[in-house]
Amino acid sequence: MKTEWDLKDLEVNFNEERKNYQSETEKFASKWKNRKDYLEKPEILKEALEEYEKLLTDYQETNEEAYYWLKEKKDSGDTDVTSKFRGVEKFSQKMNDEIRFFGLKVAKISKKNQTKFLGYPGLNEYKHYLEGSFNEAKYLLSEKEEKIIDLKSRSAHSAWEDMTDKLLLSEERKTLLEDGSYGKKTYPDLLNLMKSKNKKVRENAKMNFEYILDRHGISVEAEINAILRNKEIDDELRGFKRPDSERHLDDDLESEVVDALIKSVTKRFEISHKYYELKSKLLGVPKLDYSERAMNYGEIKSDYNYENSVKLVKKVLGNLDSEFGEIFSNFVETGKIDAFPKKGKDGGAFCVHFTKNKPVYILLNHAGSLDDVTTIAHETGHGINNELMKKQNSLNFGTPLSTAEVASTFMEDFVLEELTKEARDEEKLAILMEKLDRDISTIQRQVAFYNFEKELHKTFREKSYLSKEEIGELFKSNLSKYMGSSVDCSKADNWWMYVGHFRRPFYVYSYASGLLISKTMQEKVKENPEFVGKVKDFLSSGESKSPKKLFLDMGIDITKEDFWNKGLDGLEKILVQTEALAKKLGKI
Repeated sequence: MKTEWDLKDLEVNFNEERKNYQSETEKFASKWKNRKDYLEKPEILKEALEEYEKLLTDYQETNEEAYYWLKEKKDSGDTDVTSKFRGVEKFSQKMNDEIRFFGLKVAKISKKNQTKFLGYPGLNEYKHYLEGSFNEAKYLLSEKEEKIIDLKSRSAHSAWEDMTDKLLLSEERKTLLEDGSYGKKTYPDLLNLMKSKNKKVRENAKMNFEYILDRHGISVEAEINAILRNKEIDDELRGFKRPDSERHLDDDLESEVVDALIKSVTKRFEISHKYYELKSKLLGVPKLDYSERAMNYGEIKSDYNYENSVKLVKKVLGNLDSEFGEIFSNFVETGKIDAFPKKGKDGGAFCVHFTKNKPVYILLNHAGSLDDVTTIAHETGHGINNELMKKQNSLNFGTPLSTAEVASTFMEDFVLEELTKEARDEEKLAILMEKLDRDISTIQRQVAFYNFEKELHKTFREKSYLSKEEIGELFKSNLSKYMGSSVDCSKADNWWMYVGHFRRPFYVYSYASGLLISKTMQEKVKENPEFVGKVKDFLSSGESKSPKKLFLDMGIDITKEDFWNKGLDGLEKILVQTEALAKKLGKI
C-alpha cells in the first residue's frame, strides 16, 4: 500500500513535450484556420474533429502541467515549483489561444449545415459535442471579442475575488481554545471551533469571526458589486435573458430541469425545519444560533486509521461491483492517493483527472475521523467516474457540473451505511446526525443559496449597487426560509461574505442535483442490485449525451418534480429513522 503520490507516469522530457505541443498546435492552426470546407462538408469536418480531438488528448493538459500542479498541491511553500507551474500554465494558455478559432467556427456553422452534420453517420461520436456547440453559438461573440472577455475577466472578476480571499485569510485572532488556553487562529479555524461542544469556545470563535467579516465589510461590498456588474455586462453582451442561463448552458442542462429541482426542494424545506428542530432538542437548547448550525452532536469514539478505512471502503465498493473495488485497489497500490497531512500540503481533499491518457490522482488529509473515511469513499467515487469515462473520446471526456457529484455521494453513502451497521445505538445516532447535517447542507442549504443568488442578481440589476446591509437582509431572509424557527439567523448579516461560491454565480445547485440523483440511484440498487449496471453505464457516458437524455435512456424524466421528490423522500426517510432512534434512547 502506497500512501504518497508516485508521479513517475508524468515524468517525461518536458522541453521535448513543449516543442511537440507547439509544433502540433501550429500544424493544426496552419491547416484549418483559413479553410471553410470543413464548415460545409461533413466528411471534412470529421477529419478536422479527429485531429482536434487528438491534439486535446495529447496536450490539453500536458504532463508538465499536471506534474507541477500536483507538486504545488503537495507543497504550496515551494516557490520554485509555483514558478514552474505558472510558466507552463502561461505557455498552455498561449497554445489554447492559437486554436480558439476552431471551436468558434464550428459553433457558428450555418443552420442548414447543422442539420446535415448532425444526421451524418460518420459524425455520430461527435454528435453531442456538435449539439452543444450549436446551442452555444448564439451567445458567442467574435474571436477577438472572446479574447477580450477572457483577458478582462482577470481584472473584472478574479482579481477582486483574490483580494477578498487574501484579506480574510490574512487575519488571525486570539481566541479561546478547547484546552482553556488562548491562541491565534485564522478564520477557517474559527469556523471549526464553532462546532465545539464548549459554549464559551463557540461564542468566542463567533465573536472573532464576525469581527473579521465586519472589519473588511466595505471592501467585500465593493468586490461583490464589481462581480455582479461584470456578470451583468457579460450577460448583456452575450444576450442571456436570465442571470443563471449561462450556468445552465455551460452545464449542459436545460433551465427547466434546474427550475424543477429548485422548486421541489424549496417546497419541502420542512425537512430541514424538522432536522434543526430535532438538533436543538438533542442539544438541549430552545433555539440554535446560526453559528451553531454545524455543531457536532454526540461522540464518535471509533478510530478509523487509514489501513482499516481502506479495507472498509474496498469491501463496500467490491460488494457493489467488482470493477469498483479493482479501480480503488489500483489507486491504493500504484501511488495515486496521497493520504496524510503534511506541512505545506493543500488542505481538504480532491480527486483530479487531466486528459484521458493520464492517471487520476486523489489527495486526502486522513486523520482517523469518521469524516475521513467517507472522504476516501467520496473522492474514490470521483476517481471511478473518471476511469470509467475514459472509453469516451476526448471531446466527451468530462462530467457536466450538474452530475459531477453523483458518483462521489453514491459511494460515500454506501460506506456510511456500512459504518452505521457496525455502530452501537449511541454512536449510530451521532453518525446519523452527522450524515443528516451534511445532506441538509448539500441539498436544502445550497438551494437556499441559489434562491438568494437569484434575488441578489435581480435586485442588483434594478438598483445598480447594493450595500452590504441590503445584501445581508436578502441573505438572512433566505436562510430563515430553509432553517425554520429552530435557528436564529437574525444576526447573520455579514455571513454571506465568506461564501466563495457566490463569486461563481449559480454553481451551488449542482451539489443538490448530484446528491438527489445519487439518492434515487441508491434506492434503485437496493431494490435491485443489478441496477448497478445502469449506474456504471451512466458513469461511463461522460459528456456523450446531455444529463436529460442520459436519464431518459434509464426511463427517468428529470424535468419532473416527482423525480427530485424521490430523492427528498430518501432524505426524509433517514430523518424519520434518526428521530425514532433518538426517542428509543430517551434523548427527546
